[in-house]
Amino acid sequence: MDGASADRTVLPMEVRFAEECANAFAQVATTAQLDTTLGRFSRELGFDHFALSLEFRAKRALAPGILLHDYPDEWARVYVGFELAGRDPVRRACDKSFTGFAWDALGSLIPITRGDRQMLQVGKDCGIGNGFTVPRHLPGLARGTCTFAVAPGRKLPSEQLTIAETVGAQALGCALRLHDAGRAAALPALTERQRECVLWVARGKTAAETAMILGIGTETVIQHLKTARERYQVHCKQSLIISALFDGLIGFSDLLRWHDPH
Repeated sequence: MDGASADRTVLPMEVRFAEECANAFAQVATTAQLDTTLGRFSRELGFDHFALSLEFRAKRALAPGILLHDYPDEWARVYVGFELAGRDPVRRACDKSFTGFAWDALGSLIPITRGDRQMLQVGKDCGIGNGFTVPRHLPGLARGTCTFAVAPGRKLPSEQLTIAETVGAQALGCALRLHDAGRAAALPALTERQRECVLWVARGKTAAETAMILGIGTETVIQHLKTARERYQVHCKQSLIISALFDGLIGFSDLLRWHDPH
């Protein structure tokens, strides 16, 4: 046996499985193949269901987002029919986590409301128990999640969560590659001065205060913000700030450091 063969035989099972997943996703050429491949690995890891969602920034996406899942039909009908995405606590928690998380740990990431508990219970009633969600967020491009879930009454295969996170990240990377989102149209072009005006407004400053800070006229600040809104095709300050944060033109760290007295 040569050295390379010997190395392969002593690799931990988790490493071999990760390599198998990476090779399989690299061969995926269609969303149908991605659905089949992700479903197979989900079952091999001991889960009952999976769901992958990839949402592109709507105004610049070259293709619609991806939604793949093998959830029970009843839950899919309820989730879509009642437009529960906007009230989904798992979706909110994705914005607060850098790594995968189990749903029974949601309370450590976000405040859990009565409505959240009701929604999770409806999921159980429809056949979805606990889950493990892998979040990914690319500012200005896309946000995605890959979830592995078990039926009510079953425990998450805790020994498989580390490899599940790797599989989820690989699946989302594959989905992004399939839709070639990296070639989306260019971001709205803001000048440096326009970006500075948006930043100071996001920090809570008025147009007059921003003008004093930047050493320009108040009317100039107002015009910069108006132009920025037009380029983003939004009509209010809040939407402009959210768009700039999403695209990475301003960062959460810039705002948090400004408000933190320490």
